[in-house]
Amino acid sequence: MTQTLRWQKSTFSDGGDGNTCAEVAAATPTLHLRESDTPDTELTTTTEPLAHLIRALKSGLA
Repeated sequence: MTQTLRWQKSTFSDGGDGNTCAEVAAATPTLHLRESDTPDTELTTTTEPLAHLIRALKSGLA
């Protein structure tokens, strides 16, 4: 069964009507990430590695 993803724009996106947004959709346990200007290209991950990446970026290690 294929699950329909509900995409949510990042709060850090441009906010306009253009395609300059990062979007995320959750389909437990997988997270789907894409840019709105290339919606057919998705990156998939789970919460643990994504949280690790975010922590590293915030600390300046990545």
